[in-house]
Amino acid sequence: MDEKKYFQSFDDSTLMYRRWLPEQETAFLPVVLLHGAASNSTRWWHFVEHSCLTENRVLLRPDLRGNGESIWKGTAGIEHWIQDIACMLHHENKSRAIILGHCLGANIALNFAARYPEMCAGLVLVEPMVAEAVTGNLARLKRVVPMIHLIIKILDVLYWLGLYRRRFHAVDLRKLDQRVHQASQDKLNEALADHGSPWLDLKTTPIGQYINNLVVLVAPLPIGKVHCPSLIIQANGISMTDAVKTKAVLSQLPDAEFQEIDTEHWIPASHPDILCQSVDNWVMQKNNSMI
Repeated sequence: MDEKKYFQSFDDSTLMYRRWLPEQETAFLPVVLLHGAASNSTRWWHFVEHSCLTENRVLLRPDLRGNGESIWKGTAGIEHWIQDIACMLHHENKSRAIILGHCLGANIALNFAARYPEMCAGLVLVEPMVAEAVTGNLARLKRVVPMIHLIIKILDVLYWLGLYRRRFHAVDLRKLDQRVHQASQDKLNEALADHGSPWLDLKTTPIGQYINNLVVLVAPLPIGKVHCPSLIIQANGISMTDAVKTKAVLSQLPDAEFQEIDTEHWIPASHPDILCQSVDNWVMQKNNSMI
């Protein structure tokens, strides 16, 4: 059964998440699925419909604060998100979980594991964004991060004063993804054009939040504070990250396994079946060690 739920976080903000419940209650660890930048919980529609983990595990997919239906009067960052995840698990009476994240969600998952090691049994990092390995526009963004922080502070003041407000509508990623699934191989990049498009993203995400999402993508990761097993699934394209450099940095994680897929960014949209099978196999393989 899949349903939309709400919880109150550490600062009394009400945030939305989606919950899949198996037909029978089990003792298996739940899985938390975190979407990427300027995205929402519908990112995981294909996974929920095709993963064998739905047979015996609770799947929790939040709209991260500042995104989707969890729009917030302010600009959310890592500290907000990791505390929100902990509060959502407490709300569900879950003491531990496997945390799966895509892109920004992968970076948040890793930060959560470092901050709450007792609550994180395992990590699945799909296309994580390692600061030392980003390419293209993100690599250029790193040079102006201090100036961007100042812009975000100004936007926050305007938001709190009520000088700039508008209603945002969450995009249904199923519709975007299905265009990709129906595209021929030579039309794949064209079908992926709306994934990560700033013009579409800014229709669904406040500008301050959008900018801060990008800043978080190039922030250092607390790799040395993570102690749980991890699966890293990355694309071998170079449009956003360098896979070789990413692996070199994340190889410092304990008990880390790597899988590389021949594609550019957006594995959940372009290769959802491979992603689903890889996650299912790893979780079932690691199940006894993550109890």
